[in-house]
Amino acid sequence: MLLAIVILTFFASCKQAETDTIQNTTLIRDSIPAAPNPNKVPFAWEGANIYFLLTDRFNNGDTLNDVNFERTDPTGPLRGFMGGDIVGITEKIEQGYFSELGVNAIWFTPVVEQIHGATNEETGNTYGYHGYWTKDWTVLDPNFGTKKDLEELVETAHKFGIRMLMDVVLNHTGPVTEKDPVWPEEWVRTDPTCTFADYQSTTQCTLVENLPDIRTESDKAVELPDGLLAKWKAEGRLSQELDELQLFFERTGYPRAPRYYIIKWLTDYVNALGIDGFRVDTVKHVNENAWTELQKEASHAFANWKKMHPDEVLDDTPFYMVGEVYDYGISEGRKFDFKDKKVDYFNHGFKSLINFELKTDALQEYETIFTKYSDILHTTLKDKSVLNYLTSHDDGHPYDVERNDPFKAANILLLTPGASQIYYGDETARDLTLEGTEDRPVMGDATLRSFMNWNEIDSLPQTLKILEHWRKLGKFRHDHLAVGAGKHLRLGKKPYVFSRTYLNGTIKDKVVIGLELPKGKKSLWVKGFFGDGTKLHDTYSNTVVTVANGKVILDNEYDIALLEVAE
Repeated sequence: MLLAIVILTFFASCKQAETDTIQNTTLIRDSIPAAPNPNKVPFAWEGANIYFLLTDRFNNGDTLNDVNFERTDPTGPLRGFMGGDIVGITEKIEQGYFSELGVNAIWFTPVVEQIHGATNEETGNTYGYHGYWTKDWTVLDPNFGTKKDLEELVETAHKFGIRMLMDVVLNHTGPVTEKDPVWPEEWVRTDPTCTFADYQSTTQCTLVENLPDIRTESDKAVELPDGLLAKWKAEGRLSQELDELQLFFERTGYPRAPRYYIIKWLTDYVNALGIDGFRVDTVKHVNENAWTELQKEASHAFANWKKMHPDEVLDDTPFYMVGEVYDYGISEGRKFDFKDKKVDYFNHGFKSLINFELKTDALQEYETIFTKYSDILHTTLKDKSVLNYLTSHDDGHPYDVERNDPFKAANILLLTPGASQIYYGDETARDLTLEGTEDRPVMGDATLRSFMNWNEIDSLPQTLKILEHWRKLGKFRHDHLAVGAGKHLRLGKKPYVFSRTYLNGTIKDKVVIGLELPKGKKSLWVKGFFGDGTKLHDTYSNTVVTVANGKVILDNEYDIALLEVAE
């Protein structure tokens, strides 16, 4: 594996620059090889560049699976299935879309079978297009695709050096509808609704009304629901499912309590397909010991898959879990406060937690943000990480909701220490203010979940210009662990120049970045970091410069510089 600081060879051999003139701005677009060497650049989840997409809203690769289970009732705006599927994700991987963005992991919303009916709300009927309303954990929903589709997705992603994060739900089933009866009482509770006043009123309750809560705290053995058994029998797989459960409980010695059934069903996808990690939904609404158990069984499954598929293994990176502890922020460090109890989820199977804090931190100066995150990640959260985001699928208060400055959003998200989560359409300024979709006082979740704006990439020059900026930063981040996982140090205040350094065993990576630079000729201070005579490659302008008198001189119209050691 080559060191990240000498990856210029990779740029020279695998990329061919071509110039596009868009609104009098010259942009460099790099062609992507059909299947990049997945081991060309070292990988660590601490600095990962993760792309998060709603499976149903990203790309429709197979129009034949668009309607299933007679899901044909009219719905509220953006509250029905729109055709996106697993095949559509694979298609975009093969086209190089993710590689051009520097993405090295994809988080996709749950694809297990959803409730067949629709919920009737004030905003209109809503189907489980988002994937969080499970009916059957053991099979995929045909609206999203088949198990074969998912297998091909993971295989294709791995060929391109991209890891796959499967979104999983253990906390609840889907809502009750005329087509979807409630699970047995020994499996779920239907009241009380959570008040979030303390630990118990957050974990042993329904998240919202009509969202049956799995009794994940229980160790009491339960029988499988009659409805699920009948479903499996009608589908011709009853014996297989029962036999597999028998083997699982014999191996583990777990009681046949609700959470262990679901843990078995979720980790089956890891064992069979080589899923690299889980994004875990509604973490704080489940007793933390369940997550320790999920991580244990997923790691066992991942090790087994690697043993059975030695030629497909990317590296020795362990199974990864990132958790959604709603409202957790990096400033809280390791423990989340329930008021009557504090829980360290990092000590219960999670390598990382989603950070809800960056969207507000983003209003501060770059240096304030970068220093804060670097300090916390290399002290309190050492060997752990956070997943930063500015926009998400269920956060009604995103940063820059009007998309007034998608260039600055890219700078903040992709250059802040920690792992980054690009929400589909961040890179193309997808509209987040669609009329008629609101169901909350400020902003509804539906407006955040419109279909990916592919047509605007081809038809609007400004959209392509935005995308090119995200691509350049994303690829630089992908190629340099120092950006997300390294230590931050300011080198110059005006113009603003800083360094990132990553050291881990034999992997050493150093970069220098400049932001808010003057257009035209500019001098960047690098003394004490890169010595005189060192040749540096500015990947943003595709220019090679030499350090002299502790600085480098660039002469271009860009206000940003991304400097790496040139070979």
